[in-house]
Amino acid sequence: MTFRTKLLLISAFTISGAVALATGAVSIWTRWTFERLDNERRQAVLQQFQRDLAARGADVVHRVERASQSDAAMRTAIEHDLSLSFNEAQALAETQGLDFLDLLRPDHAIVSSAHWPARFGYQNDWLIAPEDWSATESFLTRIPTPEGKAVAIAAVRSIAVGDRKLYVLGARRLDPAFLASLGTVPGMRAMLWFSPTEVFDSRGPVDGGMQLAALAAKSPSNGIIQWGAARDTSEVVEALPLVRRDQLLGVLFAATSLRAQVRLQRSILYTGLIVGFTGILLGVLIGWWTTERVTRPVEQIAAGAAAVANGDWSVRLPVATDDDIGQMARSFNRMTEQLVEQRDRALQAERVAAWRELARRLAHELKNPLFPLQITVENMRKAREQNSPEFDEIFAESTSTLLAELANLRKIVGRFSDFAKMPAPELEPLVVNDVVRDIRKLFEAQFQASRVTAEFDLAQPDFTVPADRGLISRVLQNLVLNALDAMPGGGTLRIQTAKFDDFGRIVLADSGQGLTEEEVGRLFTPYYTTKRLGTGLGLAIVQSVVSDHHGKIAVSSEPGQGTTFTIDLPLLREA
Repeated sequence: MTFRTKLLLISAFTISGAVALATGAVSIWTRWTFERLDNERRQAVLQQFQRDLAARGADVVHRVERASQSDAAMRTAIEHDLSLSFNEAQALAETQGLDFLDLLRPDHAIVSSAHWPARFGYQNDWLIAPEDWSATESFLTRIPTPEGKAVAIAAVRSIAVGDRKLYVLGARRLDPAFLASLGTVPGMRAMLWFSPTEVFDSRGPVDGGMQLAALAAKSPSNGIIQWGAARDTSEVVEALPLVRRDQLLGVLFAATSLRAQVRLQRSILYTGLIVGFTGILLGVLIGWWTTERVTRPVEQIAAGAAAVANGDWSVRLPVATDDDIGQMARSFNRMTEQLVEQRDRALQAERVAAWRELARRLAHELKNPLFPLQITVENMRKAREQNSPEFDEIFAESTSTLLAELANLRKIVGRFSDFAKMPAPELEPLVVNDVVRDIRKLFEAQFQASRVTAEFDLAQPDFTVPADRGLISRVLQNLVLNALDAMPGGGTLRIQTAKFDDFGRIVLADSGQGLTEEEVGRLFTPYYTTKRLGTGLGLAIVQSVVSDHHGKIAVSSEPGQGTTFTIDLPLLREA
């Protein structure tokens, strides 16, 4: 993965991660805030219900007291024929604004009933404890009606006229109208639950009594109820049990709709996705802009370094800014300038050293035949001056010596000329393994005579390089001859070929005497040799041929461990 790609990914992930973190934090904070506010509002509704229930109870007590002090109640109390008071309760209930009103004898027999006249003469069956008959405060009770039982706030007052006594029992229903009077805020509602089939809110009956029944049985009685398939139909409900004398009469539920919260969270999520996508796009654009400013100069520096590594030391980088990148480009340019200067100085010093070594070697080579030439000429001159009778014999012998030494000089000059005039390679597709097989055939007899075991490990399949067959064969012959000279008592010579991605390799390893580190360093120097009869040009020619083929040659050796030559040649590029 390139640095540009990494930088783009880092920018995109950083921005999208920050957006995701912010979105999650806002969503959690929003949910926590909603829950806190909703809980406060539910508690407020429950407290308001308790206050309104107490106020309604006081109102019921006041209305029942007025009913008990009315003339109609007094007449009923003193009336001996109670059948004449059959309709008194309805009139009193309408006058006092009570939903339920019963006039009872001391034995709790109904004299008159406002909500159920047919109950005349029956025993009162309101859910009232014995102590409620003498209570001065209101209380919750269940009242039978023709339609079923109803929960109401009731109060009892008694009338005594002489020895006659009458009970006035009045109540007001807890119904949707009562819940509507609580004045809940939008998104909230109050529900009264009396049984799974008897549930209502301020607008009327409510389905889902079984879910509320299950919640009413829990302790604490609060939780979440989802009324439909969609999550935004859910409500958080908190219950207030309506208990009278340890008996559960019903439950008031304060419910808060989650619709606004769900929609807000959904909106935050969608906004986060949009912002995240925009952030990723922005991150890519910022990353692209950043990479253009950062990676392009880095890529230029890398390309410049590669060019320098390939030998082009004239590379200069453009300096467009004064920041760290610009300073790096300036440093690179200074480095290449210094490298060029050092290369020029090194080349000059190398040329001087090479010519000095060449002059020394040539002087040494020429010195050997010049000395006999000088002696021979001096002998001939001396014999001529002395008119020696043996002059003809001396002349013949001396000219023979002169011709031999002149031939030796011609040979030295010829070798020097051959090295100076190495022919340019004629490149053509060459299968390296074929050349190695030819070398094996050429030296097979010599291997046996020298007691050298030749091992060949050739790459499969064959590979092809652009090369001059004659020059590469000359290189391998020279290296094989060097290996044979390094193993006068016999040994092992291993020749191996191998193919890599961009180059082919030839390795020649012998088990000979080996070389010192100093000898390895000077091995390719012209006219340097470690052999008694060597000219010192063989390996120099080998290096020149390999270099002309755009290849590389390396040598590794240790005294007593043998020597290994490695040649790398570029592969033939397919058209």
